Amino acid sequence: MTTPTLLVLDADPLPRLGRLTGRARIEHADPTTLAARLPDADVLLVWDFTSHAVRHAWPGDGPRPRWVHTASAGVDHLMCPELASCDTVVTNARGIFDEPIAEYVAALVLAMAKDLPRTLELQGRRTWQHRESRRLKGTRACVVGSGPIGQAVVRTLKALGVVTALVGRVPRTGIHGPEDLDRLIARADWIIAAAPLTEQTHGMFDARRFGMMQPSARFINVGRGQLVVEEALVEALSKRWIAGAALDVFAHEPLGPDSPLWGLPGLIVSPHMSGDTVGWRDELAAQFVEFFTRWEAGRTLPNVVDKQRGYVPGR
Repeated sequence: MTTPTLLVLDADPLPRLGRLTGRARIEHADPTTLAARLPDADVLLVWDFTSHAVRHAWPGDGPRPRWVHTASAGVDHLMCPELASCDTVVTNARGIFDEPIAEYVAALVLAMAKDLPRTLELQGRRTWQHRESRRLKGTRACVVGSGPIGQAVVRTLKALGVVTALVGRVPRTGIHGPEDLDRLIARADWIIAAAPLTEQTHGMFDARRFGMMQPSARFINVGRGQLVVEEALVEALSKRWIAGAALDVFAHEPLGPDSPLWGLPGLIVSPHMSGDTVGWRDELAAQFVEFFTRWEAGRTLPNVVDKQRGYVPGR
């Protein structure tokens, strides 16, 4: 059997793939060399999951990798019509980020409920200012995105006493459909976006939806930046339509120093780090090696993306 060629779209630090020594011919590419090397690869590992190079480099007709794996939950950065229509299998890193992101969301909810940003600000000014904070128990959350990340967020918030509603693409037991979204966010204290980026979800949080939220509501986005019309969020916070927000993802990353988002009242900005805990890169590499072992044995791959929908279908 010919040793398969594994092409890695690099990012620093490189993945630890020592367990594949002798099992794969490992080659590396960057955005400038990717197109030339794709036709000779059997497998593509998109380690640089912030890059859009695959979209531009993916071959039309002719040789191409049989399998593409991205070290991320989202796949919007690599999907293009040529990849979506061919027989190449696409998998993602579903399962790695669920609990860390849920913990991050819980931390944001607690921080906003207990007014911790204001406490740190006052401490920096050496100002003693007593305030009252909010209890979480009995508050309502609407979690948008019913995949593993959204489900983990629901479990974590329920443990804090938050009454949760989960919204997905298709209604089923325990999950609301899109037709319930407006009703649910209109009564929610916490609105958490954890959905994949698709044609249906692009710009779903716009001026209309921010306008129907309660003045005391807080909005959190740990999904994809393009779920939010950022100009609408700027208006909602500036005019205090909502009480606050926290963004971990943005339409353009890194967020530029001139972005109005930095100085918005009530907004917490973090640099796309909600799922990145100590050792996360090693977990991603270990997951890929496990998947490669299944692939080389001819077994069914986990986490296969529905390329038309843009995500892994629910179980």
